[in-house]
Amino acid sequence: MADNTSAGFDTVCIRGGHSAESNRAHLTPIYASSTYTFDSAEQSIAVFKGDEPGYVYGRWGNPTITEAEEKIALLEAYKLTNSNGTPLQLKAILHSSGMSAVSTMLLSNLKAGQKIITHFSLYGGTHELIEKILPGLGIEAVIVDFHNINKVEDAIKADNNIALMYLETPANPTLQCIDLEALSSLGKTYGLTVCADNTFATPYLQQPFRYDVDYVMHSTTKFLNGHGTAIGGVVLGRDLEKMNKGVTKMHRLLGGNSNAFDAFLLTNGLRTFGLRMERHCSNAAQVASYLESNNAVASVNYLGLEHHPDHDTAMRQMKNGGAMLSFELKGGFDAGVNFINKLQMCTNAVSLGTCDTLVSHAASTTHLGVAREQRLAFGISDGLIRVSVGMENIADILNDLEQAIT
Repeated sequence: MADNTSAGFDTVCIRGGHSAESNRAHLTPIYASSTYTFDSAEQSIAVFKGDEPGYVYGRWGNPTITEAEEKIALLEAYKLTNSNGTPLQLKAILHSSGMSAVSTMLLSNLKAGQKIITHFSLYGGTHELIEKILPGLGIEAVIVDFHNINKVEDAIKADNNIALMYLETPANPTLQCIDLEALSSLGKTYGLTVCADNTFATPYLQQPFRYDVDYVMHSTTKFLNGHGTAIGGVVLGRDLEKMNKGVTKMHRLLGGNSNAFDAFLLTNGLRTFGLRMERHCSNAAQVASYLESNNAVASVNYLGLEHHPDHDTAMRQMKNGGAMLSFELKGGFDAGVNFINKLQMCTNAVSLGTCDTLVSHAASTTHLGVAREQRLAFGISDGLIRVSVGMENIADILNDLEQAIT
């Protein structure tokens, strides 16, 4: 199935990317082979040069991985078209983790002396990569409040070395939402490469390629897999030539490839992706409403709430308020730790997007490596609790949160 214009979203989740298998297996099998053979020297030359389709070596991909890549590409391009009206075609490259996908994208687009412009409240791992690893390669970061378009433009004008704009919306864990359309347009005006992490929203809720971004990244570990069974990441690009050459070359040489078993688990998770997201989002809206009414909660960060400062922006570019939220306990760090320790059903874990509700205390886990002053400046306070709302019965989720807060 290679069409993204006629089938429904859930149909693409189930059937997208799948090709008939030679042994007539219903689902694409796990191709547990490190290498592949050729009929002749001429054929191997053709495959190595890219003149003929085929597989060479596990680090370069295999049929199980290909299906996952093509399915995700179809979902991110779902119903989108190019400026000439033709269906948008994307290239996806599956990685061993989300951080590997981000690394491939950054290192294939930046060189020593260039800079990346980005915003506050990125995922902790991404923030540390940008702040601690890239400077050693001669690549520096400019961090600006992306809610203020004028400040972003001033920063770009002031520094000709800025070559790439990195967006994450909604951001982790503050649920800050920034304007994809306005920022992407600004980046394009100044010739920047524009990239967006779409892990929190997923293509079910938001499609950054609608706003002409160049790259989209996901930690496929999260909602795309949906069951917490495999680590993975993906980078998608609209410039097919660059994706097939420079980005693919960087991916292969860095060695951050996925594997057939994790790709198989991801593909099977994607088959229920649309259905799962419906329940995740419905439950999250009800959890946010409950938390707002609890006197021990100082504030709730959920984009579906009308008083959220980014609500209007989110509703323009997202389908609904999403499956993620965070809230601030009035008691600060100690209240956050006590809350985590009192949970009875919800799971204390730092990941997100699984069928069960996952709860984490950012200051003591995901952002432990970020200096407190910087963390506070990003809106990640001592008592901030992040919740990936699961698919359990909503009454059970609310009851557990209630007893843990009181």
